[in-house]
Amino acid sequence: MRRQERAVRAAVIGGGISGLSSAFYLRRFAAERGLQAEITIIEPAPALGGKISTLRKEGFVIEKGPDSFLARKLPIIDLADELGLADELVPINPSGKRAYILHRGKLHPMPEGLVLGIPTEIAPFAATGLLSAGGKLRAALDFVLPARKGSEDESIGAFLERRLGPQVVERVAEPLLAGIYAGELDKLSLRATFPQFREAERKYGSLIRGMRRSRQASPSQAGKAGTAGRYKSATFLTFRNGLSAMVEALDRELASAERRMGVKAVGLRAAADRASADADGEGRARYAVELDNGGTVHADTVIVTAPAFDAAPLLSPHLDVSMLESVRYVSVANVVLAFDKAAFGLEFEGSGFLVPRTEGRQITACTWTSTKWLHTSPPDKVLLRCYVGRAGDEDAVELPDDQLSAIVLNDIRDILGIKTEPLFTEVTRLRRSMPQYPVGHVERSRAFKSRLAEALPGVWAAGAAFDGIGLPDCIRQGKETALAAVAELLSR
Repeated sequence: MRRQERAVRAAVIGGGISGLSSAFYLRRFAAERGLQAEITIIEPAPALGGKISTLRKEGFVIEKGPDSFLARKLPIIDLADELGLADELVPINPSGKRAYILHRGKLHPMPEGLVLGIPTEIAPFAATGLLSAGGKLRAALDFVLPARKGSEDESIGAFLERRLGPQVVERVAEPLLAGIYAGELDKLSLRATFPQFREAERKYGSLIRGMRRSRQASPSQAGKAGTAGRYKSATFLTFRNGLSAMVEALDRELASAERRMGVKAVGLRAAADRASADADGEGRARYAVELDNGGTVHADTVIVTAPAFDAAPLLSPHLDVSMLESVRYVSVANVVLAFDKAAFGLEFEGSGFLVPRTEGRQITACTWTSTKWLHTSPPDKVLLRCYVGRAGDEDAVELPDDQLSAIVLNDIRDILGIKTEPLFTEVTRLRRSMPQYPVGHVERSRAFKSRLAEALPGVWAAGAAFDGIGLPDCIRQGKETALAAVAELLSR
C-alpha cells in the first residue's frame, strides 16, 4: 500500500529562470521525499521566462535577451537532460570562435590564448596591435610582482591594474569583462565575479601563470558521461530553437502549478499574524504573500527570486535588507539587424567584436550572430546583434526605436564599412536587468541569507542578485534552494 503524501504549499516569487528552476526542483525533491508540493508562481510580467525571450521570425531565431551559456557550467546541461532537450543543444560554429576588439577605429583580433582577458600564451600577446610595447612590458611584470597578502575583497579593476597594468585593463579586460556585467570594473567585486583570478595570484604568485595552469588543467567534460561529455570541446552552447525552448519545457513540466501572472508580490507576513484562520484552513500555512491586486497566496515555504529592488521592500519589514539595496542594476538594450547576404557584401571570420569605452561609440559590442550560430538565420541572410548601455552610460537605452536603430546602424557602417539597409530591425530594452556586485558582496550576501533564515524560517532568496548572473548560475541557485527548502519542510 502506497504511503500517503503530505501536502505542502510553496510560493515562488519570480517567474524567471531562477524561479522556474526553483519550482521544478522543489516539486521533484518534494516528491522523492514523500511530499506533495502545491506550487504557486507569482510573476508581474505577462509571461514566464524573465529576461529569456526568443523571437522566431521569417526563418530567423532571434534572442531578445541572453543568447547562450558557458558549456563548462553543468547545471544548465543537467536541466536540459532532465527536460528532454539534450538533442536541441548546439555549440558555436567552429569558424565563428575568433573575436575582435575595436581599437582606434580598427578591429584587432583578440590574441590567441586569452582566458577571460588574461593572456596565457606569450607569443600571440606580444604580437598584438592592441597594446603598446610599454603596455606589454607592464603586463609582463605580473611574473615578478609579489602576490598581495590578506583575503580582503577588491574591485576587478584594482586587481587587474595591480597585476597587468592600466593599458591591459582599458583595452582588453574592460570591454570583455565589463561587457559581461555591463559594469564598471572599478566598482565590481572581484570575489563575486572572478574569484579564480585572486586564487591564481595566491597559488602561483602570478595571474598569467595561474590562469595558464588553470587552462591546462581545466575540468574538461571529456571524462563525463552523457550530454556533458558530448560537448567537451565547446565553449558556449545554446538551443537550436532558442533559449525559450527551455522556458517552454519548464512551463510544461510545471503545468500543475498555479500561476499568478501580471501581479506583483508586495507584502509578506507570518500567517499567525492574521486575525483569524480562513474557513478552508488556509490560515494554517506559515506565510501569507500579499499581491498588488488584493489577492493573497498562503504557503509553508516561500522562495523569493525577484530582483533585489523588488525583494528589498518585500523583506524589509522583517530584517536588514541593506545588502539588497547595495545591488544596483544597469539598463541595457540590444538592436538586432537582419540583412540580405548578397547585398551585405561582407564575409565574417569570427563571432563579433567588443568596443572599449575609450572608443566613444554607442554600441558596446556586436555579435555576428548568423556566423556564430548557424541555426539563427536562413543561409541567404545575415543577422547581427548590437548592444547598447553600460554602467555610467545608459541614456541611449531609452531613445525611441528609430533613433536608437539609426545610431547603431551608423556605428556598424563606420566600423564594418557596409552600405546596405537592413531588412528589419528588432529593438529590445532590458531595463534594470544587470545586477552590479559591489566590493564585499559575497560576505554581505552570506550574512543576509543567515539573517533571513533566522528572521523568516522557510523563506529563501535566490537568483541573479546573489551568486552569479549567468543562466547556469541561476539554475544552480534554484536547485540548491529547492533542496534546502524541502529539507527544512521535512524537519518541521
